[in-house]
Amino acid sequence: MSIRILSGIQPTGNLHLGNYLGAIRNWVRMQDEGECYFFLADLHALSSYIDPQALAAGIREMAAALIAAGIDPTRATLFRQSAVKAHAELQWLLNGTARVGWLNRMTQFKDKSGKNREGASVALYTYPVLQAADVLLYQATHVPVGDDQKQHLELARDIATKFNADYAVDLFTIPEATIPPAAARIMSLRDGTAKMSKSDPSDMSRINLSDDADTVAQKIRKAKTDAEPLPEDPADLNDRPEARNLVSIYAALSDETPAAVLARFTGHGFGTFKPALAELVIESLRPLTTRLGQLGADTAELDRLLAIGAERARQTAAPTLAGAYRAVGLG
Repeated sequence: MSIRILSGIQPTGNLHLGNYLGAIRNWVRMQDEGECYFFLADLHALSSYIDPQALAAGIREMAAALIAAGIDPTRATLFRQSAVKAHAELQWLLNGTARVGWLNRMTQFKDKSGKNREGASVALYTYPVLQAADVLLYQATHVPVGDDQKQHLELARDIATKFNADYAVDLFTIPEATIPPAAARIMSLRDGTAKMSKSDPSDMSRINLSDDADTVAQKIRKAKTDAEPLPEDPADLNDRPEARNLVSIYAALSDETPAAVLARFTGHGFGTFKPALAELVIESLRPLTTRLGQLGADTAELDRLLAIGAERARQTAAPTLAGAYRAVGLG
């Protein structure tokens, strides 16, 4: 069987440089590795309350960002999860195979529910079963996962194996985990020990994909740093989180190692480095931000592209869902 890659992302708004370098850019590169199915996980977003208008806007904004970054809807299948009803249907069928003990071991539920476990939604608890349905529905052979999702993919493999065994079928492909290329961990411009986040109250802490060139330059100019010049050895940045973050951003955008970046700027202060970084960020993001503005203004085109992707996804998913219904005796 050829390589079929599946990945989903929650449609949060206010996308920033950390989202792009941490996840979106890897999706673009995956298009050269196999048949890709990328979905906007709007059903998963319902595991906690989200304003309906914000959700609708976030779906379009995420779709625009993915396409602007290089996801080609003619090469990859890009769609809204909720537009393919088979996701929810297969989750229910798989609920009969998944075990409470398995879900109780999911560390992400423990982390997200915290001390208020009894107040967490059922959707948050069964989130991993829906993820299993997402993957198994498309007979995905490979699923890119970060450290926080490895356990969920193992659960999907367990569910697939048990379902196939219980019903004596060879229905579900057992997916393999793939570790995406190392993505830069982009930190806040105001605090080098905290991830860049849309939830930070300070807009100066992040570079939004929608920021214009002047805003990007201003944010980098005012980014927190220290008075020391840049060293030759990256290890010497270990105790300088803000400096390390800016060097990491430069390295990620230029596709260089931090050591190569430091070799060029060793001994220079941030009065020299920041303008060079600002120019690199602006030029690297210029095609993306230009296309993002065009797509954001044409919601009808975004909806059209997502509808095409959803129809393609429905056609791929239909045989697997039908096979699952037949296996359990409901066909």
